[in-house]
Amino acid sequence: MPQSEQLYVYFWQGEGDVLSSPLARGPWSETAQHGGAPAALLAHAAERMVGEPGWFLSRMTMELLRPVPVAPLRIVATAGGGRSVQRAGLSLMAGQQEVARAVAVMMREEALDLSPPRTDGPGLPPPADCSEPVRIPGMPEVPSFHYTAMESRCATGSVRRPGPAAVWFRLAVPLVAGVPNSPAMRVMAAADFGNGISWTLPPDRFTFVNTDLTVHLHRAPVGEWVGVDATTVMQPHGVGLTTARLLDEAGPIGVAMQGLVVRSRAAAA
Repeated sequence: MPQSEQLYVYFWQGEGDVLSSPLARGPWSETAQHGGAPAALLAHAAERMVGEPGWFLSRMTMELLRPVPVAPLRIVATAGGGRSVQRAGLSLMAGQQEVARAVAVMMREEALDLSPPRTDGPGLPPPADCSEPVRIPGMPEVPSFHYTAMESRCATGSVRRPGPAAVWFRLAVPLVAGVPNSPAMRVMAAADFGNGISWTLPPDRFTFVNTDLTVHLHRAPVGEWVGVDATTVMQPHGVGLTTARLLDEAGPIGVAMQGLVVRSRAAAA
């Protein structure tokens, strides 16, 4: 991979047009992106549409209509709303084909004097006390979004065996060349990892691709690290669901959910 392609996941080529680098690649195919990459990109597009400080991404729902290719993409966006709430409708196009769509809800922030003091609930061991990176059995070690663009540190549980797990994530490169990674971009990039870190079926025998991602936030993450504390349920009729708490080092910041299509690799082959 050329050195220039190692420095970012996307590059703006014009109004609405973006070039995808190999660092957008996901675990299921060398030609398809990890869901966290377009999720963070569309969050960035929503923030660009608002275009002024003081707005907070409170919810984003992304539907993955088909695999998002590692290829040039185009974002088509519409916006509307009032003084307190803005909604952005976003479509991600590969050529003439829509590959993903999202709705982002932005709320205007207003300082309030709340008593008693807010309690955020239990957190996770801090990233400084964690060191094991995410390495999932059966997934190739190649330049990718999950292994290269994102740094990871396991906090609880283990991604090497089935069951719930919690992991700290941070973007190790700029998501978009020349653009600082915002809190919304960081949290959307991390939120899509829930099904991968809390797998219950072996990835070398099954695929469990999420068809969507919904994130609700009650505050933006502070700092670079976003924690994903995830649990996955997979059913014998081929449907699964991942739920995750989202955290920063101060405590919980929101929740994420993913619907999963579960398939046998042998049947697919």
